[in-house]
Amino acid sequence: MATKQILSHLPGVFYRQPSPDQPPYKSDGDAVAVGDTIGLIEVMKTFHEVQADSAGKLVKFLVENEGPVMAGQPLAELSD
Repeated sequence: MATKQILSHLPGVFYRQPSPDQPPYKSDGDAVAVGDTIGLIEVMKTFHEVQADSAGKLVKFLVENEGPVMAGQPLAELSD
């Protein structure tokens, strides 16, 4: 089983859900299509969507919700 990673395109804070009172965009085990939003990165009070550039099954998130991330850091792992 080959795995792929979804990488952060910006440094900031990673959020798995659009707001605290809403469910996560994706959870471990969910199917992911190209272009699906898996989370948000906040940079200076501006939110940027993180979209999948590959399709597959979400194996696991590699960053905690509300955790700091760096540009190029793996956020999630997908399997074929």
